[in-house]
Amino acid sequence: MNILQATHEYERWSARQVPFVPADLRLKHRMMTQSAFSFLRATCYRWLQVWPEVCADLTAAPALRAVADLHVENFGTWRDSEGRLIWGINDFDEACLFPYASDLVRLVVSGKLAGRAEHLAVKLDEACDAVLTGYLEGLRAGGRPFVLSEQHAWLRDIATNSLRDPVKFWKKMAALPMVQDTVPPEVTNALEKVMPEAGLSYGLRRRVSGLGSLGRPRVVALADWCGGKIAREAKRLIASAGLWARGQKPIGTLLYQLMLERSVRCRDPFVGMDGSWLLRRLSPYCSRIEVTALPKKRDEGKLLYAMGWETANVHLGDRAQIKAVQRDLAARKSAWLKKAAKAMLKTTVADWKDWAEHHAE
Repeated sequence: MNILQATHEYERWSARQVPFVPADLRLKHRMMTQSAFSFLRATCYRWLQVWPEVCADLTAAPALRAVADLHVENFGTWRDSEGRLIWGINDFDEACLFPYASDLVRLVVSGKLAGRAEHLAVKLDEACDAVLTGYLEGLRAGGRPFVLSEQHAWLRDIATNSLRDPVKFWKKMAALPMVQDTVPPEVTNALEKVMPEAGLSYGLRRRVSGLGSLGRPRVVALADWCGGKIAREAKRLIASAGLWARGQKPIGTLLYQLMLERSVRCRDPFVGMDGSWLLRRLSPYCSRIEVTALPKKRDEGKLLYAMGWETANVHLGDRAQIKAVQRDLAARKSAWLKKAAKAMLKTTVADWKDWAEHHAE
């Protein structure tokens, strides 16, 4: 099955769960042509399909609740219940049971592909060393969240740079188009539950964001409250592409809430599931961090080390598997991650070129 067939089959499988927004899906297809990095972000389904074949020697690695679509733009900030700024993985849309190694390989591959798009400058050896060292030390320490109030000043600078300016953020929110279609009562009821007070007047807006979930419905409730704007988003989730890759039906429990509850993290009290909808607060500092928004002066190795550690924070949510993961890591040769990353880089770039060539026609 080539990338065109895989995309067609996956989208048919997905559409049986929720109808796509046609314009958003067309946009996703165009964005997939822009760079191999954008392509990787948009095609978790393809990664989960080809990884067991390309990285056959890793398929026996212990499986746990993996992020599955991990990449360098799958990190952001939020406020915890104490109002502290927290940094970490902020998207578990595709979470599924999968060998732990896949998350690490995918994170390294994304770093290299972001580099090709001139967003990051890091060599493959350095990326592997940074991610794996952070991951191993995170597991060994039992994890620790990234609280930016007193520690990690360099990460706080990244998270609060001028490109995340509140004035710009709220102008962007206010410019979102109004929802034209009827919004199901289950969505409006869910959004109203996470408003700061009952009976608050709000407008419903359409939001186009992300790449992996682009095409699925998103609704933003935008309101004025106590002298400023607030926003709450409802995003429709579907079964993980891991089920599709294994030829399974799109049924079963979504793992998003479990990932939030079991990971080593300081949770955002405004993020949670309501049926098949993910609810969350949107604000300048409660959103993902795009690599293009990173300050020019930064330490890529230090950032990838932190990403490896945060991956350990998430994997530690499946504590019953951690000893097996550590034994597996200890038994592997030092170059295993580089070897797998090179293989998946080659496969991903080849798929991207096929996709881009087809759509250029």
